[in-house]
Amino acid sequence: MTTEKPHDTFPRQYARTQRFTAGAPRSFTVTPDGARVLFLRSRGTGQAANLLWSLDVATGAETVLADPEALLGGAAEELSAAERARRERSRETSAGIVGYTLDAAARTAVFVLSGRLFAVDTASGAARELPAATPLLDPRPSPDGTHVAYATPAGELRVTAADGSGDRLLAGPEEDGVRWGQAEFVAQEEMARDRGHWWAPDGGAVLAARVDDRPVRRWWIADPANPDRPPVEVAYPAAGTPNAEVDLWLLGLDGTRTEIRRDRAAHPYLARVHWAAGAPPLLQVQARDQREQLLLEADPATGETRVLLTERDPDWLELFRGVPVRAADGRLVRIADRDGARVLLVGEEAATDAGLHVRAVLGADEDGVLFTASTGAAEFERRPPGWLGVFEAGPDGVREVGDGALGAVRAGGTTVLTTAHPLRPGSTATVLRAGTEPRVIASYADTPLLTARPVFRFAGERRIPCAVLLPTGYDPDTDGALPVLMDPYGGPHGQRVVQAHNPHLVSQWFADQGFAVIVADGRGTPGHSPGWEKSISRRTAEVSVEDQVDALHALAEQFPLDLGRVAIRGWSYGGYLAAAAVLRAPEVFHAAVAGAPVTEHELYDTHYTERYYGHPATEPEAYRANSLVELAPALRRPLMIVHGLADDNVVVAHSLRLSTALLAAGRPHTVLPLSGVTHMTPQEEVAENLLLLQVRFLKESLGLPGRPL
Repeated sequence: MTTEKPHDTFPRQYARTQRFTAGAPRSFTVTPDGARVLFLRSRGTGQAANLLWSLDVATGAETVLADPEALLGGAAEELSAAERARRERSRETSAGIVGYTLDAAARTAVFVLSGRLFAVDTASGAARELPAATPLLDPRPSPDGTHVAYATPAGELRVTAADGSGDRLLAGPEEDGVRWGQAEFVAQEEMARDRGHWWAPDGGAVLAARVDDRPVRRWWIADPANPDRPPVEVAYPAAGTPNAEVDLWLLGLDGTRTEIRRDRAAHPYLARVHWAAGAPPLLQVQARDQREQLLLEADPATGETRVLLTERDPDWLELFRGVPVRAADGRLVRIADRDGARVLLVGEEAATDAGLHVRAVLGADEDGVLFTASTGAAEFERRPPGWLGVFEAGPDGVREVGDGALGAVRAGGTTVLTTAHPLRPGSTATVLRAGTEPRVIASYADTPLLTARPVFRFAGERRIPCAVLLPTGYDPDTDGALPVLMDPYGGPHGQRVVQAHNPHLVSQWFADQGFAVIVADGRGTPGHSPGWEKSISRRTAEVSVEDQVDALHALAEQFPLDLGRVAIRGWSYGGYLAAAAVLRAPEVFHAAVAGAPVTEHELYDTHYTERYYGHPATEPEAYRANSLVELAPALRRPLMIVHGLADDNVVVAHSLRLSTALLAAGRPHTVLPLSGVTHMTPQEEVAENLLLLQVRFLKESLGLPGRPL
């Protein structure tokens, strides 16, 4: 479904379609019998609100189960401040039904609209509103479907009966600053743990996090464009300062309470909780320096825990999505670094070797363990840069399920496989079931106005994964060498070089403005090897800039690059890298755009920052060595700094401190403040004009003619 507007441009289309995600199916669940697939999808461009859909696997028929417009009676959706913050942490830009949860049989789906609780019968499509305190967060039905637990912005954890017969408090804050059943800031932002309560398999109790934010220092984020509004108070655990205190309690529906005891002083971070039927709960906890973590088993009757496993690493221990879990036979499934490789472990047996670099576990059932993996260091160049696959580890070994797959879900003999291709826009969700014709779940996402043409290379001695994008219609024989735009993220957990089309669209648009665009995933980025990721420890600026330089020079031997006109742009870590590049290597980089850069690491959060630089009290030299503010006097190239004033992740103080240091050193620079904008830039006008302003600045800085297309 395409709704191209007259005189449309790519920046406008890119912003309006939420980066071409509007109308694309997502959030798939297969019912336990494999007969139906549930998913979210909006009606397409201009329709940000997701509906809940059901696909009949046998017939391929799609049915709307829940339509936000109908459920709200046409009223506009209203979000609480807590819900907006939760979406910011999860980088959620859509509207309507942005998530749903199910009981064990997938008979009932529950979700939030405008802070109200709704449930829908997934077989009949009958929807109803349940009694609940509003606004609410993160509703989750009990496995038997008789109750729904949810949290409130006031810090309460409540339970309502699924038959509508009543709602009651399960636990409430004893004092201001205490919250029950919610994930704390660093868990959401850095640990990929977005929940704070978990049902017991029998539905008789809830494991709940009790989060005490009172020790966390307070910051205040003001809106200078609206001085009549009071600043927003944020509990922000900056590096070296106190974290929230997180305890875990078992709350019985009968009113009983049992504290799950652990040594919180030694291992304060609650990273993962998993409770499978027929087994005790599993807890993964980390030391503050993240060099040691424990896997604990809790006794629900007494609250005592015992150590199943202790892991240590001289640099840090990564947290992985989907683990730890239990296999169908009860064995532990986890991901670990062994002998320089990242492997899948089932029990104590390694199911994979150095030929695969395991990324995440997607599920474990009686057929085996479903997981994603990149090519491992032992066979790194056997597949192209940025390759990802889905695999199954079963009784007969490991087999590939989908080449180039982004993910998969499976139940009852039915698999939904999501794949992408660098020469095909968007992604494809295919439903596979033995004896049934494969079904492709329809996408209503717009077709981009331009086509990305990434050329993939391994660059330099370190074989840095790269994507190169040249202007559409470029002829090297007549057009000559091209000015270069490096377009990296270049840091932890941010892979940009991928075997997919849409992630390269913005880079292609910049290329079509007359640049050779290079996306280089240097050391520190995921998908290569543990050593590759951890080589940035205590020296992110040095290593990240060095790899961008090496990739540029290596690719100049293969492509017509004008090394006398090289610019770099990026956002977040990419913004940090862009600014670091012109400060540390001005002989290579001639202009930079740094969006929302971290400039002083003491201003960023504990779990992320201390992982890479240590504690500022004990390793201050690591903070100084990687500070952009310390390098400010070295600036001699054009630099544009862009920052959202409402950013509560990388606060605007980062850019203001860098600008102040540049001014004190007499170094001219440009600052673009974005009023009302957070770390994301979902606003259509902001997202469009940011692209236009960046290319204009870069062209002017490099002495290039022309205006953006």
